[in-house]
Amino acid sequence: MSHDTTVVDPRALRFGAAATTAVLALVLVTPSPVREVLLAGQAVIFALGVFVSLAASPWSWLFRTAVRPRIGAPDRTEDARPPRFAQAVGLTFALVGLAALLAGSTTAGLVAVGFALVAALLNATTGFCLGCELYLTTRRLARTLA
Repeated sequence: MSHDTTVVDPRALRFGAAATTAVLALVLVTPSPVREVLLAGQAVIFALGVFVSLAASPWSWLFRTAVRPRIGAPDRTEDARPPRFAQAVGLTFALVGLAALLAGSTTAGLVAVGFALVAALLNATTGFCLGCELYLTTRRLARTLA
């Protein structure tokens, strides 16, 4: 089955943000080495969204197969570029956190995870995507400077 990768169901984004919130919260409360494994797994999920498509994420697959059939098609879709950029921001924080944890800088690693967690929680609970807003702001700034 083919999926349009240029648009996304905003409900799928919030579902993915909720799942990401759960994983990142577990990272904060789980001891090493399990937290590093969880964070590496979430980094892979972010990377799929960035380098393949948002539809390639396990969270997207779970939404498409378990949730969307029960709630129906969305009333509207959104441009996939801002959320893909947001996934890149999440990937960056996850990789910084993972590198810090693996290097023994637990506090720095958990702070990086905390930043990603706050952004995911905000998206999951309100639909406000910090990474998407950063994308839109940088696009407006680039047009202004051009």
